[in-house]
Amino acid sequence: MIDQAVAARSRAMAVPEVMVALSGRWLRLEQFVIQGLMFLLTALILLNVATRYAGFPIYWIDESAVYSVVWLTFIGASAMTRMRLDFAVTMLTERFSERGAAIARAISTLGVVLFGIGLSVMCWLWLDPVGIARAGFDAREFAAQSFNFIYTERTQTLNWPTWVIYSVVPLFAVSMTLHALANLFEDLGLVPKQALPGFATGTADGVN
Repeated sequence: MIDQAVAARSRAMAVPEVMVALSGRWLRLEQFVIQGLMFLLTALILLNVATRYAGFPIYWIDESAVYSVVWLTFIGASAMTRMRLDFAVTMLTERFSERGAAIARAISTLGVVLFGIGLSVMCWLWLDPVGIARAGFDAREFAAQSFNFIYTERTQTLNWPTWVIYSVVPLFAVSMTLHALANLFEDLGLVPKQALPGFATGTADGVN
């Protein structure tokens, strides 16, 4: 019985460690993606200026730049969640004791976890992968059955399927939930706080 209890406790303690490790690896991947998107956005803007100045504007650059900003915003927000660089209001928590501030921080982080889970559920209902699979991945048949036209719509100039662009939202929901869970495990003291190489660490003393 004792051995079983110890094994069960070890498995329970391994879950936070695995989640934190996954969050760290995903964060490093987000770093490279953010850098790539920033380079892409800069290149698109410079190309747009050059072609307009030359009198031969490329019509799809504006839309590409907009979608680059959208993806950069969502992925950057996900990374900021893990780094605790999101906005925080500290007028109340800065008057708490150290223990009170830690409890408030954990409650705040739990709120982020619940928001991420709720957003993930909404994205599941919105994209309805089960429904599109039942329709044989026929976008028109799926739209006729569900009146959900996300898989039939296309972008204006790039002529890409809009669901490809919108896929950043469920990606953001899942990654934010993962990062928030890692933060929550750290706040609860289940795992030690991890160093985040390649990123500036948050220094705010309030709940974030």
